[in-house]
Amino acid sequence: MEIIKYPSDIEVDNAIKNDEPLLAVISFDGEKAYVSQIDDAVEHHILLMKSGYKDTDIDRFFRITADSEGADWTFICPPDYRNIAYKNKRIEAFYKDGFTVISNFLNELGYLVGINIPKRYRRHLIRACSIISNVYRNK
Repeated sequence: MEIIKYPSDIEVDNAIKNDEPLLAVISFDGEKAYVSQIDDAVEHHILLMKSGYKDTDIDRFFRITADSEGADWTFICPPDYRNIAYKNKRIEAFYKDGFTVISNFLNELGYLVGINIPKRYRRHLIRACSIISNVYRNK
């Protein structure tokens, strides 16, 4: 994974050393990530724009806020994720892929922390998991 640190390696490394919160966007394929101390970017779409993307490209990245205590995942599954037509299957794939890619990213930064999905983002995940578990239960 290529990790681009904004505005510089030194500033992000210092933020990590001082345990300041970080914003990160990580490509769905896990090949590239952009990370910044939270005050340098403020929001994920601003970090993307400062990295040369359009703010509308936000739906091509996993989004997290992290520090040494944990990572919060902004869990928003785009409707065209991996071109999976069925919403529940799409959310299931997004969940599995996200945990893999985000865990790898955090590990590369030196963080061995849990990944939390804040309550306001869990509603889609809860619905999908409930439907999926009912399907398996009825087989």
